[in-house]
Amino acid sequence: MGQARERTLDNRNGVQARDLDPAEKGLVTGVGIEAHDIQSMTNQMARDMFASGFLNGLASPPRILIDEQEFRNEGSQIINRRMITQRLMTELNRAAQGRMSFVGQRYAGMVAKQRELKREGVTDVGTTGMTGGQAGVDYFLGGAIMTLDSRDPRSGVIQRYNQIAFDLVDAESGSVVWSGMYEFQRAAADDIIYR
Repeated sequence: MGQARERTLDNRNGVQARDLDPAEKGLVTGVGIEAHDIQSMTNQMARDMFASGFLNGLASPPRILIDEQEFRNEGSQIINRRMITQRLMTELNRAAQGRMSFVGQRYAGMVAKQRELKREGVTDVGTTGMTGGQAGVDYFLGGAIMTLDSRDPRSGVIQRYNQIAFDLVDAESGSVVWSGMYEFQRAAADDIIYR
């Protein structure tokens, strides 16, 4: 067998890959929602929700559903809505310290299967035992991404106003117990392609 040759990547015309802080503006930016916006927005929403005081006076920690199905994209940018709702739930869960709990209804099929296995004796009951039913929801988080775009035909400059609104809704009465909004506006000579 011959001697193994070391392969090198000739990247003279490209940009070397580098690690970036997702909380900072990246090398490729446009007028839309970007990683640093998602981090800033979810951090702000978590702070605002706890500061609002909606938890005051509740006898027990409320169960909250945060799901991308209730978070609509009505804007001009393609975006993974779950990226926003998942990060918001993670930030809220981290900050909640037992003051609220989150229901993962997207896992309902898996939960139903595990409950069936326990009740049939195929598995043991686990360390927490069996309950009366799957967890219901006290509140759900809904919201929307909205944009207002404009373009100057002479210069080609694109301007976008981005507005991301959240509502925490009582799942029994429909009352909105908290609302939050994150907004920003950007302009660029050329927009980038978001996927």
